[in-house]
Amino acid sequence: MAVSRLAVVCGGSRGIGGAVSRLLAQRGCRVAVVSRNEDAARDTAASLHGDDHVAFSCDVSREDEVQKTFKCIQKTCGNISYLVNAAGINRDALLFRTKREGMLELLHTNVLGTMLTCRAALRTMLHTEGAAIVNIGSVVGLKGNVGQTVYSASKSALEGFTRSLAKEVSSRGVSVNLVAPGFIHTAMTAALREEDGVGSVPLRRFGEPEDVASAVLFLLESSYVTGQVLVVDGGLQLAIRFVGMGRR
Repeated sequence: MAVSRLAVVCGGSRGIGGAVSRLLAQRGCRVAVVSRNEDAARDTAASLHGDDHVAFSCDVSREDEVQKTFKCIQKTCGNISYLVNAAGINRDALLFRTKREGMLELLHTNVLGTMLTCRAALRTMLHTEGAAIVNIGSVVGLKGNVGQTVYSASKSALEGFTRSLAKEVSSRGVSVNLVAPGFIHTAMTAALREEDGVGSVPLRRFGEPEDVASAVLFLLESSYVTGQVLVVDGGLQLAIRFVGMGRR
């Protein structure tokens, strides 16, 4: 991988995004860590292998912030080669207990945020050889789960968006794929007892952020793979039903 490749990781300061940032830096990319938390973004960028990584504060659900951030990235760092959309939130609740404001917050971050960053990044990616986008969905978006109707809808929407965008930009050599994690050790699963959920995972363990990061790297480097969903769940989707309220 060429040292000059610029990788933008939204939600890149922790969890899956943090693992992706670390792996891409180890592979020789210059990484732009994007997070709502500016201090967390800076700390992560400073901890990465190499010394030319950068940090940006941005709420991906806000169009003005996305436009400003990506203009700054292009101006200071150059054209984007890789974009990884790992920013996401979750609010577990049965649908009849979910308020409209909560629905909009989740959809704006998980769906609209990914759309906005892809649109902003493509302005330079369309002129970059070997450019690639990987969005982070969830196995919940493929299977559904009790208490996660809105979250599931947001992650399911990313599948349609990813496949459609892949068709739109394929003629320009840009690949677009989706990774759908299952139970992964992140802040989102901290409240879930592993022993309650691991029984539904054929590999009998929760995954680590690094497991997902490896799948992301594979798709970024695979120039002949596009419009695909790569499930990283230890076989969870093979189970008849979920146990508990699993999430990414």
